[in-house]
Amino acid sequence: MRGRLGYDGPPIHTGAQPFTFKELMIATRNFRSDCLIGEGGFGRVYKARLETGLVVAVKQLDRNGLQGNREFRVEVAMLSRLCHPNLVNLIGYCADGDQRLLVYEYMPLGSLEDHLFDLPPEREALDWIMRMKIAAGAAIGLEYLHDKANPPVIFRDFKSSNILLDEKYHPKLSDFGLARMGPEGGETHVSTRVMGTYGYCAPEYAMTGQLTLKSDVYSFGVVLLELITGRKVIDATRPHGEHNLVAWVS
Repeated sequence: MRGRLGYDGPPIHTGAQPFTFKELMIATRNFRSDCLIGEGGFGRVYKARLETGLVVAVKQLDRNGLQGNREFRVEVAMLSRLCHPNLVNLIGYCADGDQRLLVYEYMPLGSLEDHLFDLPPEREALDWIMRMKIAAGAAIGLEYLHDKANPPVIFRDFKSSNILLDEKYHPKLSDFGLARMGPEGGETHVSTRVMGTYGYCAPEYAMTGQLTLKSDVYSFGVVLLELITGRKVIDATRPHGEHNLVAWVS
């Protein structure tokens, strides 16, 4: 995408709405700190209000962060062609100069991780029915990617912080920057550089770089263990032998 976006990389073919950096700067009130709702190795996420009045989440990618131009293009392309109630909705993007931003629907309850670990005193723990409802919804989202999308999609970074919750605790998968097209034409796997999050990453993928749909299934199993036990997948504060959740339950 060139022209007013100032983007000189490969073209982005998408139905998502292009925004200028100025439009998103206004929407986030100049990226004010009181609009900040999350941050990580990829950059920062702000709650914003578009000119239309729609409340959205704006992810501003760190220009020196973990999510580069390739991941930006992948996420825009993936979410523009995928549509499911258990996937976060991409509203638009910005590629002004060296700025890279993504605009999503706003998920008011944050991530599943926010409701499992280090809860503030005023936040109640999820009950069992809600935990299983969230697990089922996330599984349905994965099923869509694996069995309904054509070609199939391997999420590659399935974890509790990438499952977002709306006001009714309805789960949606988010952050598709590491997603890959699945194997086609009788192929059993996709060979790729090992990416993902330690603890959630399937061991056979970590050792061989051979990515399959089952790699996501392993990651789903890890999140299910977090839901059942209330423990983090990696927790150095636990006693010796209990740092790794999967090893501890094995």
